[in-house]
Amino acid sequence: MKKRKILFLPHGNLQYSQLDPEKRGWVAQQSYEPLFDLVASDDRYRIGFEASGKTLEIMAEQYPKSLDKLKALVKEGRIEGVASPHTHIMLSNIDPEIGFHSLLDGLDSWERYVGVRPETGWNPECSWAEYLPSIYREAGFKNLIGDADSLFLSFDEIREATGLSYDVRSHSNKNKLFRIEDYIKDKPDFLRLLTNPTELSNGLRLIFRSDMMANPMLWYLMGATEGNRETPVQLDEIRESLERWSQRVEETGSFIMPYAEDAEYIGTSAYFYVKQFNEARFFEPMPESVDRFKELLDVSLDLGYELGTPAEVIESSQEIIKSDQVYKVDNGIAWHGGTAKAWANTVYSRIMDPVCRDIHDGLRRVSQRLGTDFGTMRDDLQEARRLLTNAWVSDSRWPPLPTTPGRFNVKESIADLKEANTVLENVIVTVGLVELKSLYSPELIRTQIASIEEELMAMEYFEESVVSVKA
Repeated sequence: MKKRKILFLPHGNLQYSQLDPEKRGWVAQQSYEPLFDLVASDDRYRIGFEASGKTLEIMAEQYPKSLDKLKALVKEGRIEGVASPHTHIMLSNIDPEIGFHSLLDGLDSWERYVGVRPETGWNPECSWAEYLPSIYREAGFKNLIGDADSLFLSFDEIREATGLSYDVRSHSNKNKLFRIEDYIKDKPDFLRLLTNPTELSNGLRLIFRSDMMANPMLWYLMGATEGNRETPVQLDEIRESLERWSQRVEETGSFIMPYAEDAEYIGTSAYFYVKQFNEARFFEPMPESVDRFKELLDVSLDLGYELGTPAEVIESSQEIIKSDQVYKVDNGIAWHGGTAKAWANTVYSRIMDPVCRDIHDGLRRVSQRLGTDFGTMRDDLQEARRLLTNAWVSDSRWPPLPTTPGRFNVKESIADLKEANTVLENVIVTVGLVELKSLYSPELIRTQIASIEEELMAMEYFEESVVSVKA
């Protein structure tokens, strides 16, 4: 029997909606550090770990011990670092040049803080647009984590059979995606898309994650019910699922990636109660979920799987599927059967995004006036670009009503807009373009930012409805 590999890939994001900035270091201590200690505890444990550049930066500033442990495990080859944009942005909702340069910034951060430049990329929220494979490839990535549920729903027969559809007004189809497994379970041509890498015509290789496996594992980590059952998901149910997939791997490919989900669910409740029950409970301590994650790794080993990193499961694959099917995935979708357009249509996006676009346009015009572009412009303009990108962070725009981002999430974006405008204004003064007011008007943008700040700060925010549990 050939060796079946299994990939677990926790995804770290310390710019999380509703994660108080003062508590970000605590999450690194409560979640990331126990995860790294777990991986170090058994030579058989190997995983991928994704973090944005900003997350690495916060780890270094607020809890460097966690970063030291990550660095050591990456050096040992026990963890493969997976990179993403420096800022947790919805790539399909913004200009590709902003996304591309944030990818480069993210890679630079991994090199600065961990000492490696990852070859595998993560796409925040698995948002999708036609240009995404191009900017990842151009940034230097060889591999990308893709969303299988989005891929499967690009096939008309699966969409029709499952009755699933997209709507920017809905949060997600997360708890309905099991219907995809019900449909593809006896269809090898679909199963092999999950058990083998896919190579696009531009050379980028994709491996796919899916909620049909990840969602039950998430509920198991939380020890919660799904609203229609009396008892939480049990380990035996996870074992049965992994046994089913083991046979499918044996017949159609070489690996599966059952958990590519938020790392913060390992050690804390993260965003679970907001997302699933609209409850104002955020990042409560949940140390038992670390033990449960260990059980997921151990049951995988018991069933004969070999834990691997993203690069290892790709390199050991006996088949690489040549396909451009991902270009048939809907523009503007996201993981969990949801849409990136939902992020773009929240009230926060509708208020902040026009200002972001105005500053972006001014930044481009000033750069062009100086004979440069986004890749060659002077350092102070690069700093304005980074600040603008920070203002575009997805978590100051999500979730939609009746829940909200944190007031502090929105404040951070406003502060970044103010600073980006100030930096751009200083450049205009320095290079002698002050009189060319038709090029960019910092004074007018300043009043525009003040206007949206008044509107946004007058709103009520979800976390203020109750006193959430503090560490």
